[in-house]
Amino acid sequence: MKATLVIENISNLITLKGENKPRTGLDMKDIGLIKNGIVAVDGDKIIYVGEGSLPSHIEINEKTVFVDGKDKTVTPGLIDSHTHLVHGGSRENELAMKLEGVEYLDILKKGGGIHSTVKSTKEAGFEELYEKAKKSLDTMISYGVTTVEAKSGYGIDDFDVEIKQMDVAKKLNENHPVDIVSTFMGAHAIPEKYGDNPDRFVDIIVEKMVPEVSKRKLAKFCDVFCEEGVFTIEQSRKILEAGRKYGLIPKIHADEIKPLGGAELAAEINCITADHLVAASNEGIKKMAEKKVIANLLPGTSFNLQTGKFARAREMIEAGVPISLSTDYNPGSCPTENLQLIMSFASLIMKMTPEEVITAVTINGACALKLEEEKGSLEKGKKADLVIFDVPNLNYIIYHFGINHVEKVIKDGIVIN
Repeated sequence: MKATLVIENISNLITLKGENKPRTGLDMKDIGLIKNGIVAVDGDKIIYVGEGSLPSHIEINEKTVFVDGKDKTVTPGLIDSHTHLVHGGSRENELAMKLEGVEYLDILKKGGGIHSTVKSTKEAGFEELYEKAKKSLDTMISYGVTTVEAKSGYGIDDFDVEIKQMDVAKKLNENHPVDIVSTFMGAHAIPEKYGDNPDRFVDIIVEKMVPEVSKRKLAKFCDVFCEEGVFTIEQSRKILEAGRKYGLIPKIHADEIKPLGGAELAAEINCITADHLVAASNEGIKKMAEKKVIANLLPGTSFNLQTGKFARAREMIEAGVPISLSTDYNPGSCPTENLQLIMSFASLIMKMTPEEVITAVTINGACALKLEEEKGSLEKGKKADLVIFDVPNLNYIIYHFGINHVEKVIKDGIVIN
């Protein structure tokens, strides 16, 4: 074997080695730490991970690139498994309302919230959306994110806009170093014209939109906002089961504001993730643990909305629910691309340990996107996506919050910065 890239003398090499499945309970603390570690890469794949120096069967030559990891912490590339990447406009005009304590559902009724972003996304052309999302991806990779999930959902009843969002994500995936996984979320809100007959809109999603998304191969997942005033349990079940019929893996925005039973539904229909879960019931958590549905938690959204309520991460972990963490990057409830900040929130506010946090944004994040066979840990045969943090240890990333600790990002074996 010949190495095209070698990272050597790594003071703290966090491998997350182990089974390619969601980590739960105490396993979330087993991060596969190696002191004085070394990683060898051939092309875009890892060929060796270990301690000390390279074994004799790994060849090097004058073209091999060497990177020094002394006094650094190296991790797998971070995975942001819940974002609304492609959208038009911004919503800073809602800040005053939020400061006055106006709740999100009330902002929605005033024509703000998602309705404002729907309007901006409809009015934006392909290139405008592409450049805006590209700028966000550039920021994300600078913070160590190498894989991102991107949801549609700002076309609502205008299916052409939904397709435009997914086409932008597809083009960015082809052109940008960050890998993008698309999710169809036509069920993001009830259009005003279907306010008196939301079941009719559900039928349109099921009968027209889902089959077309599948036919065009525009998305891997199907998502729905299951919440009071949005989609009911019955409507959500119908949409997600239709998605599964057409090959789209179900995800669900569940129990973000009210304990509607979204966590229970996620377990019932074997969603790969249930996201938000701020108001999830004890029974819902129990059922998710039984089915090993990943709880994709989004503390940045709770922080930004200033509700004072966060998902019960500790109880979920103790119950055996696998946890992933994401930014929920979007123009309204969480306008940040900084996953490192979310990691600090998860620890400082939701009391997750640094080991649990790094597991949540690597191997469990990969599992949340069904990419665990190729991403999420540093092991032979996996993609050479790595982050070199200019920190003495993992705890320092969490402790020294709000700044970017990344020194270098390596994507597909190429040093990006």
